[in-house]
Amino acid sequence: MSNASIDDGPILLDHRGALRLITLNRPHLRNAIDVPLRTALAEAIEAAMDDDIVRALVITGSGGAFCSGGDISTMDPLTPDQVRTRAQAAQRVVRAIWKGAKPVVAAVEGPAFGAGAALALACDRVVAARDSSFGTTFTAVGLAGDMGIFASLPARIGVAAAKQLLMLPRRIGGEEASRLGLVDSLVDSGTALDSALADADRLVQGPPLALAAIKSQLGTPERNRFDVLDDEVENQVTLWQSDDFAEGVAAFRGKRTAHFRGR
Repeated sequence: MSNASIDDGPILLDHRGALRLITLNRPHLRNAIDVPLRTALAEAIEAAMDDDIVRALVITGSGGAFCSGGDISTMDPLTPDQVRTRAQAAQRVVRAIWKGAKPVVAAVEGPAFGAGAALALACDRVVAARDSSFGTTFTAVGLAGDMGIFASLPARIGVAAAKQLLMLPRRIGGEEASRLGLVDSLVDSGTALDSALADADRLVQGPPLALAAIKSQLGTPERNRFDVLDDEVENQVTLWQSDDFAEGVAAFRGKRTAHFRGR
């Protein structure tokens, strides 16, 4: 195994032969996603998909957390064009996962909230610890969601249940996440990465062309996933300009309850 990671970078890369391990590396913020992390993650996934040696990917987080969501501390007022660029950087990550022919496994320990939940659900397989937790918490800051959540969540649990989790978000423990279908494999605390790597090793041994065909054939629900990504970008652009979004961010920073007014 060779390690090509940079300790203070937004991601860590482990080259394990035919397996590529990508680790979100902002443990001090529970791996909250900012623009540099989005860019680095997209580039890492694209590079792995283009690498003939790689046959499976694993995505995880450092410091006992998968990803706490978007980094609210970086959510300052932006112009519509700036928001569109920011949102498209997030969608680039999901496009890389969905367009790539190689299977991607998420290894979830700790929280997977907001964009973190969306990132996990965008993967082909989700392995999670029993004490992990999920939450589609976008509305807490007046946003609706992105990173493919409007395709991946209903594909896993149905439209009606997805609507409830997005409109009335709550913390969902690993056991319930497994029952709902958010998680494919539930494992003991501290073993999610090892279990995901074992699954990825099995995928590495599988027939690449057949796995790519399965991923392609089952990757398109009734509505094209990439149309969903485009719509999510436009929603982000509109909502980012709203007073509700400004109030949501201010409330988060002030550690108080947000008061949304629908404008």
